[in-house]
Amino acid sequence: MEMLHLRYFVAVAEELNFSAAARKLHMAASPLSQRIKDLEHELGQQLFDRSTHHVTLTPAGYALLPIARDILEQVNSIPWRLREATKPRRSTLFLGMPAGVHPDLRERVNELARRCGDRYELKRWPGTSADLVAAVHDGKLALSLVRLPIADPALDVLTVMSERLGAVVPADRFAGRDSVSLAELSEFAYVASPEETRPAYFEQLDQQLTSRGIKKRIRLTNTGYGGVTEIISSEKAFSVSMLDERSPMHGYRLDNVTVLPFADFDPQLETGLIWRADRADGGDLEELIGIVRDVFGEPIAH
Repeated sequence: MEMLHLRYFVAVAEELNFSAAARKLHMAASPLSQRIKDLEHELGQQLFDRSTHHVTLTPAGYALLPIARDILEQVNSIPWRLREATKPRRSTLFLGMPAGVHPDLRERVNELARRCGDRYELKRWPGTSADLVAAVHDGKLALSLVRLPIADPALDVLTVMSERLGAVVPADRFAGRDSVSLAELSEFAYVASPEETRPAYFEQLDQQLTSRGIKKRIRLTNTGYGGVTEIISSEKAFSVSMLDERSPMHGYRLDNVTVLPFADFDPQLETGLIWRADRADGGDLEELIGIVRDVFGEPIAH
């Protein structure tokens, strides 16, 4: 039995008209009728009752129709089933995410996940920048967003965002103000976030503030960003954080805390996307890094 015989049978069974079925199959009615007779002879069963005006299925024809359709469907599915069976398997990769990632940057991460979804399932892994850098170096994470700078020669860095920073100050002390100078903050204590959560950039920032006359310090331990705003809201203290109102870091602000631009200082925090250099050029992440460079393109500035 040839597969074409089943296709011819199904076409006639669906049309119940040899001429209409022949047109559907792009052939003449006479050879189609002969092929159906050949199939009936091979099966030893009459499949159609034929008359001058009507064609109907016999009980054997009714029984064969679902069988034939199922066989043809399986045959038709062979190309895509073969593609599925031979295409590379989807791998799970982890991308590190530090706290306070801007929503515009998150959207680019979402776009990356969409663009590479056929090859990779991209899962996010939280952590401090220092821990995420170590995890990428050790191969536990494929990629990570981190606060720059970093100093690991084994890693490639793509700068993806630059965010202006402002002074986080007690709102009641600076009501109605649209900026603040470092001179006005010289009597305030600078509150640094706990060392275990503090990006390396803030070590540099601390030194810059010292050189510009900010001498007093409050060092916190065993607390997060919420603890910093608690100190600011109730004492003569300030900190530094993202200016953009859409930054998730504004979610830590309390009622008596506001963020103002500096009038005489322009600190900016850069975020980069990192990966091991030896995994990119000729390595297992080469295809993914190509997509990364395309998706992230020019760095976002806020």
